[in-house]
Amino acid sequence: MVDAVQSRSEGRPGMSRSPVAEQVYGEVLSRILSGELQAEERITIDALGRDLGVSQTPIREALHRLDADGLVVHAHLSGYRVAPRLTREQFEALVEIRLLLEPAAARYAASGSDEKGRRALQQAAACITPDLIDTSDHHAYARFSQLDAALHNSIAAQSGNSFIEDAVSRLHTHARLFRLSDRADITIRAIDEHSAIVAAITERAPDRAAEAMREHLERSAERFRTAFRS
Repeated sequence: MVDAVQSRSEGRPGMSRSPVAEQVYGEVLSRILSGELQAEERITIDALGRDLGVSQTPIREALHRLDADGLVVHAHLSGYRVAPRLTREQFEALVEIRLLLEPAAARYAASGSDEKGRRALQQAAACITPDLIDTSDHHAYARFSQLDAALHNSIAAQSGNSFIEDAVSRLHTHARLFRLSDRADITIRAIDEHSAIVAAITERAPDRAAEAMREHLERSAERFRTAFRS
């Protein structure tokens, strides 16, 4: 089953992961985002290994990474469980810190990124295609969340500020947010908003880049807020 997973994570520089662990990560991520694995549900390494037909080593590697992402939690003696979803208070705090960090990152990227960096952003945005909008395919939805995260992390990296880059990366924002909803407009509207941000950075328009990022974050937050209104 794991061979069918087409996940490719966007890791931090210098990190090396086995292909099988990458596939396991993508499969478990997909199950969490789709709700197949519920909050607080126990994840048994042996059972997961039998289900996916892989050894314990890549499963442990994938679960360790999911733990770092805030999607699973590990407790001594009791093993791994799916992490709770964000509370409304945690969600609003996450939105607040993103609004402080990411418009600044976009502004700095527009001012200081080189041609190679701007091409990298264009390529990252181009990977986020409409075929990933089918939320009935939980692998596609998970892949969208990873590519979305990769684009935002790339913008932070192009800011030239290592503290902003590190902070944005460590928040693992997208892994947490995409658990809240699988509505199609979350993905459809994000594609156009990403295009506006990348265009402003490419055209070296700092004010416009910062504003486009701010608008994207605010609109995205409003889309995800519907999860707390049902």
